[in-house]
Amino acid sequence: MQTRRSFTDTAYKQGTAALRGRGARSNETGRYESLTSEPFDDGWTEDDNAARVLTTSVLAMKSKTVIARNKSPDVGFDRSINPYRGCEHGCIYCYARPAHAYLGLSPGLDFESKLFFKPEAGKLLDRELSKPTYKVGSVHIGGDTDPYQPQERGLRVTRGVLETLSRFRHPFSIITKSALITRDLDILGEMGRAGLARAAVSITTLDRKLARSMEPRAATPERRLDAVRQLSQAGVPTIVMFAPAIPSLNDHEMEAVLERAKEAGAVAAGYVAIRLPMEIHGLFEQWLASDHPDRAKRVMSLVRQMRGGAAYDSEFGKRMTGEGPVAEVLNQRFHAALRRFELDRPLPRLDTSQFRVPPKTGDQLSLF
Repeated sequence: MQTRRSFTDTAYKQGTAALRGRGARSNETGRYESLTSEPFDDGWTEDDNAARVLTTSVLAMKSKTVIARNKSPDVGFDRSINPYRGCEHGCIYCYARPAHAYLGLSPGLDFESKLFFKPEAGKLLDRELSKPTYKVGSVHIGGDTDPYQPQERGLRVTRGVLETLSRFRHPFSIITKSALITRDLDILGEMGRAGLARAAVSITTLDRKLARSMEPRAATPERRLDAVRQLSQAGVPTIVMFAPAIPSLNDHEMEAVLERAKEAGAVAAGYVAIRLPMEIHGLFEQWLASDHPDRAKRVMSLVRQMRGGAAYDSEFGKRMTGEGPVAEVLNQRFHAALRRFELDRPLPRLDTSQFRVPPKTGDQLSLF
């Protein structure tokens, strides 16, 4: 890869004014690009130009299908729907960041500011579910990026997907860290009570300051807990995910998060140890050095102890929980907390027997 030097882009200069509300502290070129830019300060730009605010752009994607399938043995589902690529929440630890490199973009600031959406997701889903060869099975919404990120308020792509699933009586699960999910309680509540839907809300910390730093545009912890409460009251079985668990940063909050989740009505919980594949490793270390310099070395030391001395191990069965003494203590604490707060009850399987292809305009109805 060739390197091209360029003047410092003030939109990406490391300063609170330029990066306020963003998670990444850089915008390095994606790994598939043949040419990379290396910024340098020529001594002029700082005084001549005020730092520009990084704005969000949203572009429509042309898709032929909307259901993605996987064979991963440790994710809990074999099909998923992701209405968006990229995520404005800006969570620094997001495991979806490296996928932005496939688009010729940076997993850093590009990931949280250059977004893509599937405007025909509901119609595409209708087409796929209507095929005679389709075999029903629970589908997970948001396995990659958040289906309720801020742009959903106006675009309503996730809403269209839920409306289609409701018409087909198709079972699904959905995960978010946004309180916007409560907008769709009319669908989620009815489907949840019918055994066709469950929700998961990610709550990583109860510390509002840490949440603002680590997940800058996601809902506050209290708003997420309120979403758990509203979902539960509406009849939606709700799981709380303590993910990611980061040693020496938020792991000490695990029990408190699960206790508050139980009080809010959650019926189960899960956790995932911090994962730092590909570019996330460098982005996360930059963020630690910027926002938590007092503990940056200790956090990364403990992370490596959970990953066999490396920043990450992608082996199935280990990538979600890690290994070694640090990981084992975290696992023991989590399961002890599950028992203590009665969050270890098995959830019933989502019902696939209610699936029906609704009649289309012009179809001949059955006489029986």
